[in-house]
Amino acid sequence: MNKRTILSAAVLAAFTATLPLGAMAAPDLKVALIAGKTGVLESYAKETETGFMMGLEYLTGGKMEINGRKLKVIIKDDQSKPDLGRTLLAEAYGDDKVDIAVGTTSSGSAIAMLPVAAEYKKILIIEPAVADAITGDKWNRYIFRTARNSMQDALSAAATLKGGSVAFLAQDYAFGKDAIKAGKEALAATGSKAKVVHEEYAPQTATDFTASAQRIFAALKDKPQPRVLGIVWAGPSPMNKIADMQPGRYGITLAPGGNILPVMKTWRNYAGTEGTIYYYYDFPKNKMNDWLVAEHKKRFKAPPDMFTAGGFAAASAVVTALKKAGSGDTEKLITAMEGMDFETPKGKMTFRKQDHQALQSMYHFRIKKAQKDEWDLLELVREIPAAELPVPVRNKR
Repeated sequence: MNKRTILSAAVLAAFTATLPLGAMAAPDLKVALIAGKTGVLESYAKETETGFMMGLEYLTGGKMEINGRKLKVIIKDDQSKPDLGRTLLAEAYGDDKVDIAVGTTSSGSAIAMLPVAAEYKKILIIEPAVADAITGDKWNRYIFRTARNSMQDALSAAATLKGGSVAFLAQDYAFGKDAIKAGKEALAATGSKAKVVHEEYAPQTATDFTASAQRIFAALKDKPQPRVLGIVWAGPSPMNKIADMQPGRYGITLAPGGNILPVMKTWRNYAGTEGTIYYYYDFPKNKMNDWLVAEHKKRFKAPPDMFTAGGFAAASAVVTALKKAGSGDTEKLITAMEGMDFETPKGKMTFRKQDHQALQSMYHFRIKKAQKDEWDLLELVREIPAAELPVPVRNKR
C-alpha cells in the first residue's frame, strides 16, 4: 500500500466519522413469520400471511420501511409440527437475526416455541394460535398475543346464553379441550344459568359424527330449554352433518363458533342460526378495514377472512411497536408494547400489561335469510366490547 492509498483511506475514514448517523445506511429491521402452511391448517396460515403482508403494506404506505429502516420479512413453514416450529424459531433468532417473530397457526406448535423466545430473549407475537396456556401458565415476558384466546371465544359465546342446557362438540386435542374448559368457566364467570350437560370430543380428522351426535342428542333431549349444541372446530366444520341428523326434532339448536368463509358458505341453508365470531369482513366500520376489504376484493375476488384480519393485526402490532420503541432492541420493545394500543381492522386492540394478551371486541352473528351473493352470509346481532369480556389473568408473573 503506497502513501497515497494510505492518505486516501485516512481521509475517507475521517469523512465517514463526521457524517450524521442518518446518512449511513441503517441495518434492516427483520421480522420472521412462522405459519403452518402445510397440513390441516394451511388455509388459516395462508390467510395469516396474506393479512400480515397487506398490513405491512398499508401501515408503511407501501414503502416497507419503519423509522427510515428497511423492513425484511422472512417466512417459514412449520407444518403445524411443534418440533419444527421450535427449530425454525431458533433459526430465525439465531441465524437470521430477526428483531421480532410472529407465529404460529397451531397452538401445539406455538406452545413449543414459547421457551425459545425466552432463551434468545426476543419478542414472539402469537398469531393466530388461541390456547389459553400461551398467555397463561406457559407464558414468559417475551410473549405477546394479537390473536384472541380460547377464553375470549368462550366469554363471547357465553354472553349470548342466558339459561337452558348446553352440550359441546370439539376436537380431541389441545385446541378443543382448551375451548371447552374455557366455555364452562365462561358460563360461570358471566353468571349464566345455562348448565353444561355433555362434552363430546371427536378425532381431529373425524368425518363421521353419527355416534357423537347420538350421544349429544341423548344427553340434551330431556333437559331444560333452550337446548344448545355449541360446536368448536378448527378446519372443515361438522355443522352440516350434525344438522342433517335433525337435532331440531329434540328442540336442539346449533351454536357454531365462527369459521373461515369457505366453511361458513356451506351454512347458507341454516338462516337464523346464531353464533359468535372473531371477525367478519362486513362488521367493523373503520378506515383500515375499509381498505382491507376493498383491496382484498380487488386482488383476490373475495373479501378478507378471519385469519387475514388476524395477520393484519399482527402487522399493526409489529409496526406500532417498532415505531414506538424506535429500535429493534428487545427491552425497549417490551417497554413500548406493555399496555400499547394499536389499530386493527377490528378497531383498537390493547396489549394487557399483566400477560400481554390483546384485549379486543368480538361479534354475535346471525346467518342471514336474504343473501345477496356467495359471501353475504352473516348479519350483526351485536358487537361485544372488550369491556364485557372479563378475561382472567392466568400467568405467574
